[in-house]
Amino acid sequence: MARRAHGTGSVYFDASKGRWVGTYEAGYTQRGTRRRRKITATTERGARQKLLAAIRAAEEAEAPTMDGKPTVKRWSDTWLENTSGTLRPTTWNANRTAITRWVVPAIGHRRLDQLTPADVRTFHRAMETKGLAQSSQARYHAALSSMLTAAVEEGYNVPERARMVAAPSVGTNDRDALPLPDALAILEVASKRPDASRWAAAMLQGMRPAETLGLTWDMVDLDSDEPTLTLAWQLKPLPYKVARDRSSGFRVPRGFEARQVDGALHLVRPKTKSGWRVIPLVPWMVSSLQAWREIAPANRHGIVWPQADGRPRRDPDDRAAWYEITDAAQVAVTEPSPRETGPEIIGRRPDLYEARHTAATLLRVGNVDDATITAILGHASILSTKAYLHTDTTRTRAALDGVAGRLGLTGG
Repeated sequence: MARRAHGTGSVYFDASKGRWVGTYEAGYTQRGTRRRRKITATTERGARQKLLAAIRAAEEAEAPTMDGKPTVKRWSDTWLENTSGTLRPTTWNANRTAITRWVVPAIGHRRLDQLTPADVRTFHRAMETKGLAQSSQARYHAALSSMLTAAVEEGYNVPERARMVAAPSVGTNDRDALPLPDALAILEVASKRPDASRWAAAMLQGMRPAETLGLTWDMVDLDSDEPTLTLAWQLKPLPYKVARDRSSGFRVPRGFEARQVDGALHLVRPKTKSGWRVIPLVPWMVSSLQAWREIAPANRHGIVWPQADGRPRRDPDDRAAWYEITDAAQVAVTEPSPRETGPEIIGRRPDLYEARHTAATLLRVGNVDDATITAILGHASILSTKAYLHTDTTRTRAALDGVAGRLGLTGG
């Protein structure tokens, strides 16, 4: 039996209802998957006629007009394809999520040349109604803005008034440095774990989660007179060429360095040259890493802090371990209640990234200069070359010694 052509829908008889049913795909859901629709009729012929009319209407809603003026949906497909070879995978993946889950379901049927501010606000309301975080709303608006700007550069007419609609407010970021007593309590619990060095790396050296999870033993020098670790890779997932299709391969932009380690997880180069940095190790960290090296799960990629089975540690598992530590330390971040009924104080678990904020604050409290702080944390504002770090290890080592003392990480 010949396979039914894709996009033609299907017709079947529903005995329980005594009616013919036609099904077809029309547009996208909030999750970025195809939306399935149904029609019904009392006869098979009637069902096929209604199905054909419904499919044509759906195609007209998505297709460009006869004079070559595309819809938002049609242009978004082109834009995502065009940028897949130039944007970093994480950025491209975020853009794809913004477009397929939010932009297309809300305004994908609209023609580019007929977009209005009201259309953009419809997109905003869709995100707000679903309770999307303000920071995510702003980020997804930025993806829409980039897509519309690219359309103008390609010669399409996109009304400026639609492109000038302000992005949703990003709100306030409640991430902050942990008070020193809380940091000490967390490290006290972490120090009893075999992988104590992983959590000290976050609090002491301000290493990003992707940097710690992507650190390999060949980047750690524990045996020289001046022990160091080199941050040259991050562990991140790359998007498949076809979403959720593992056989389709990965979207890797031109000139992008990546080494596959497990499934979609790859070791990738940092986004900026400032991410390539050498960090001196204080004596406590050297001893902790030496002890961990003796018992760390073996893995063929030489990852320093893998899972128990030797596979790379994934973000959800890493965060779960962090929350286990903070819960055991009985540390919570207090903040005013969002309700207007009174000054109630509520608590939340500290975010793992707040360990990095803590490292930055402790460096500042220790009167460490800006250049040294950026050298340790890998910010792009001042530091631009790896060579600079090699000439500045004396200052960075002294700064880290000071932070280690405040965190009680002394001795070797």
